Amino acid sequence: MLYVVVDGFFGDTGKGKVVSYLAAADRPALCVRTGAPNAGHTVMINGVAHVLRALPACFTHHEARLAVAPGALIRVDIFLDEVNKYGRGKSHVDYNTGVIEDRHVSAELEDEYLMRVIGSTGQGVGAAVVDRVLRRLRLARDFDVLKPYLADVPSLVHELKDRGVIIEGTQGTFLSLYHGTYPYVTSRDVTASGVLSEAGVGPKAADEIVLVFKAYVTRVGGGPLPGELPPEEVERRGWAERGAVTGRQRRAAPFNIDLAKRAVLLNTPTQIAITKVDAIFREAAGKARWGDLPPEARRWIDEIESQLGVPVTLIGTGPEPWHVIDLRREKGRL
Repeated sequence: MLYVVVDGFFGDTGKGKVVSYLAAADRPALCVRTGAPNAGHTVMINGVAHVLRALPACFTHHEARLAVAPGALIRVDIFLDEVNKYGRGKSHVDYNTGVIEDRHVSAELEDEYLMRVIGSTGQGVGAAVVDRVLRRLRLARDFDVLKPYLADVPSLVHELKDRGVIIEGTQGTFLSLYHGTYPYVTSRDVTASGVLSEAGVGPKAADEIVLVFKAYVTRVGGGPLPGELPPEEVERRGWAERGAVTGRQRRAAPFNIDLAKRAVLLNTPTQIAITKVDAIFREAAGKARWGDLPPEARRWIDEIESQLGVPVTLIGTGPEPWHVIDLRREKGRL
């Protein structure tokens, strides 16, 4: 079984939590991270936040092999640090994974348009993508320190698919270079098609595409956010958040069904996850069964499912990986 997990809004929907839950519940043989270190995927374990910027969030299953996709970008120091913390003896980086160097970070930090207008994270990702397009980027295979971790990740995916593989997307649908709110976007396509391409996997190989929404919408940096609330209202609702990498305050708005419908069109998911339902319905906090949710929460989720035409199978009710109501079996997705 091959799962692809992608973000339906502007990032920050809780992909890391969903992936960490699936890893613990399904015990896959391999997890593959796409994207770059400008995105931090947070996993909360016993109240401690673990922010991963290179490896996938599957360390909750200790036997899973952790890999970085050929189309991804890494910082060598960040990758090695996460290997040491989460992936000793089981981490891989593809031969063709791109490497961000200090010169890329410097170039981005000096670009006033990217930093002040677009709201770039300043991690050197855009500059490295430019070098890749111009065919002068150094790849993982060019670094001696990475040689112990080099692997053919697309081959690993196909070899281990029958034992379970999760491909972890990055950023969010509306930050896609092609399908997002251009120019306020990231430097890659982060829809399901782009994620599969980065991993070196054809679309017919995917068994399940999980589209992750949060119960409200947030984004960091510039660009439109329909229905954006003033900061004081965001604070009053308990939705105030900061970016995992930059620490910047996230802007917030109520759940947007029109954006969600567009995300479904662009990603063709087979199932939907909704996180932070407890932030909207306080009595939902920590619940693990559908019947234990307050009736208004169940009606709200049912209405979203009806309008999107895709089963809502995973419902996040708290920060820890096990704070999830898993309806996959009831809805024929397991």
